[in-house]
Parts: sequence; structure tokens; C-alpha cells
Amino acid sequence: MKFSDFGFKKEIFKAIQDAGFVEPSPVQKEAIPLVLQGSDIVAQAHTGTGKTAAFGLPILNMLELDGSVEAVVIVPTRELAMQVSDEIYKFGRNLGINTATVYGGSSYQRQLKHIANAAVVIATPGRFLDLLSSGKINISPKFMVLDEADEMLDMGFLDDIKEIFSYLDGSRQTLMFSATMPPAIKELAKTILYRPEFVTITKRETTNTNIKQNFYVVDEWERDDALIRLLDYKNPTKSIIFCRTRKEVDRLSTLLGSKGYSAKGLHGDMEQRQREEVIRGFKKSDIEALIATDVAARGLDVSDVSHVFNYHIPFDSESYVHRIGRTGRAGREGMAISIVTPQEFKSLQKIQKDVGSSLESKVIPTIKDVQVKKKSSLVESVKSQKISDLARDLIDELKKDFVDEDIALKLASMMYSANDIAGSDRIGKNQAEISKIAERAKHERSGNSRNRGRNNRGRRRNNSNRGNSNGGQRRKNNTRRK
Repeated sequence: MKFSDFGFKKEIFKAIQDAGFVEPSPVQKEAIPLVLQGSDIVAQAHTGTGKTAAFGLPILNMLELDGSVEAVVIVPTRELAMQVSDEIYKFGRNLGINTATVYGGSSYQRQLKHIANAAVVIATPGRFLDLLSSGKINISPKFMVLDEADEMLDMGFLDDIKEIFSYLDGSRQTLMFSATMPPAIKELAKTILYRPEFVTITKRETTNTNIKQNFYVVDEWERDDALIRLLDYKNPTKSIIFCRTRKEVDRLSTLLGSKGYSAKGLHGDMEQRQREEVIRGFKKSDIEALIATDVAARGLDVSDVSHVFNYHIPFDSESYVHRIGRTGRAGREGMAISIVTPQEFKSLQKIQKDVGSSLESKVIPTIKDVQVKKKSSLVESVKSQKISDLARDLIDELKKDFVDEDIALKLASMMYSANDIAGSDRIGKNQAEISKIAERAKHERSGNSRNRGRNNRGRRRNNSNRGNSNGGQRRKNNTRRK
């Protein structure tokens, strides 16, 4: 299937072509026809699977452009609101469609002005409910979208969402997208959707086959050196480095900045203006490495991220899928790299089992490996370098003491020393050591499984004995009451 099969308006199809999209993703294949036929839908799919286009393209295709707000998209965070707004605007600009982004911490008056001129509003629940409950806006959208519904549940927005729908009159088409389907989300779907169609994209499908997934095993004290060596070797054009804590983001962004890398941090303690500035710089490629927590990067949609680094692996498989989904987008190839310690190996194996895709073990490159890899870029630098008069004077001076070959070798050596590779020559575990760690983790897991089985059998026997004892006691008590 191709995007041309959906029969979109020519203006929208041109925007799709301009974005470089050819074949729809699994969630797009399933959801777009259902939205176009007017059905309410519940779609279970992770970030990075193309959800924004799955609801945005068909909605834009059906807008009447009557001067009113025709569609509202509710998202959990400011960052995601900005990203979705950018993408909706990009797909609809050939039709002259305006979008308004609504979130807390920004001017009411400016947002109200934008809403007055918008066909599509993208909003966080709290600010949007404020506007509705205060009477500042009175709208009857034809389309309502809840994106990342499970995130909104985790962040405590469920009551806000229910109240939002109480302010919206008239018939509408409602679309819900969620990575997981906890009972509260299923119950919400029953309340606000009418005879919905269900779309489920499995975990195996959500792990993009365009993403190569590698991991490197190091000791804890080697983690920083490993990351820097991998950045030098991989030389990513644009990367996201995921950390677990805000403190870690700040420390790592300072460290990489001091080493000359174009890197900035992104986390929830930053002022909104700073966060927007960092995201804008990353999208424009002024920043090459974005160091972020999971929450801060939630919904960050940048199509040309070449590498994702897990400085620490996440605590669960869902987060892993969310993280690596930032690369390998729009048909491009991506690389997901995880740095793990021997103590984290069992967690890595669990993620691999849950995700259902292969994570290949690799060894951290040596200094020589990096130098050899950099040789081609140094050759290109020499080829493209313009020759100055000062350089001619320098060579003439050197020729008094050295032959041409020695001069060339000395200058080449200077270039290599200017690109000096920091850290120990060898970092982390080799393949033999990784195999032993994997085998040990396998035996520990099977041993734990057997122990759990014995413990469960023991508990069942104890429960059975307690049941007999309690039953006898109950019978005695009953006799006494008689």
C-alpha cells in the first residue's frame, strides 16, 4: 500500500511527498481508512509508529474550512503539543490551514488570538479545560483526538479529560491513541466514543526494522568514557542521549560541552523558554546531541535523528520502544545503542524478550579503530582545503630542513594529534567476556525460576494447612455459639 491509495486531496498528497513519505506505517494503514469513513477508533500503538499522520492526514482531508475550530487534539505535554502542531501545520499548509498550540505557562490572550484563526487546536488538558470552564472559548469541534491517552492517565489528567468532553456539544468523531490499554483507559473509551473500531499494532511491529540495535557492556566507572568513544566512532549527525534523571542530564551535558561536543540538556526543571529554545536548536541542527529524560523527550518528533543512545537502559520495555522510536523515521535508517553493565544484563535480556527484536552485542572501539574511521574524513578535509599564501611560505621554510615526504608526514601527524582520542585504549568487555556474562545471567534466571516454583509449592502447602486449621477453629467457634 502507498499513500496515493488513500485518495487524499492533491494539496495534502503534495505535503506527504515533500515530507518524503511513500509507504504508510502499520498504524497508518489500519487507522486512516477507518477515520476517512467516519468511525470512532481506539488505536493501540507506540510513539514513533506514525500516529500523528494516522489521525492528522485524514482529519485535514475532511476539514470544511468554515472559519471555526473543527478539530482538537489533546496531548499530555507542552513538548508534544508543539511537535504535533508543527506536523499538522506541515501537512495542511498547502490548504492554508492554521493551527493553535495551547498549554500552560503562556499568555492567555496570545493563545486566544491564535485559536480565533485556527482550524485545528492542539492543547494540553489543564489549559484547555481552563479556557472552556471560564467561558473564554465556546467551540463545537467535528473531530476530537486523545493522543498518548495512557500518559495523560499517569499524569493525573483523567478527570480533566472527562470534564472537557462535558463542555463539547454536538456530534463529533473521536479518536483515541494509546501505547497501552489499562482498565481506566478502556472505561474512558466506553464513555466518550461511539461504537469504536479497534486498531492494535503489536510490539513486534512497533520495533522499526530500519533501526539497528546494538549494546555494549562496560563497568559502571567506564560509562562516560564509553559514551564519548562511541560518539567519536559513530560520529552521529543528530542524536538523542537518554538519561534516567534530571541531575544526570545536567552533568552529562556539562561534560560533553567541555569536551567540545555540540550538546544540550532537556528536562522538566528547565524554564519553558529554555526548553523551546533547545528543541528549536535541535530541530535546526544547531545542536547535534540532545541529552534528555524520558518525560522531557516524550512526543519529541524530529525525523532526521541518526542515533539514539541509552546512557542507562530504561526500567521497562515500553520505555525502550518509546526511546528507540525517535530514530529510523520516515523510511530512514537509524541506530539504537545501549550502554549496560554486567549487573543490568538481565534487564537487557528481558527487554529483548519483550520487544521481540535482536539486540546485537558489540565491543567498544579502540583508539586505533577511531583513528582509522576518521581517516576518510581527514582525507576529505585535506582535499577540500584551499591553499593560502601563508601556507606556501611555511612549506618553503620547512623545505630548508626536510624533504617533501617528511613535511607531509609531520603535517598529517599534527592533524591526527589535533583530533586526539581521549580515554583508555580499551574500554568495556570483549566478546568472550560478554558471552560469559550472558551465560551467567541465563543460569541465574533459570535458578530463580526453579526457586520460585519451590517457594510457591511451599506456600500452597502452608496455605492448605492454615485453611484446615482455620476451618477447625471456625467449627469450634460455631459449636460454642450454639
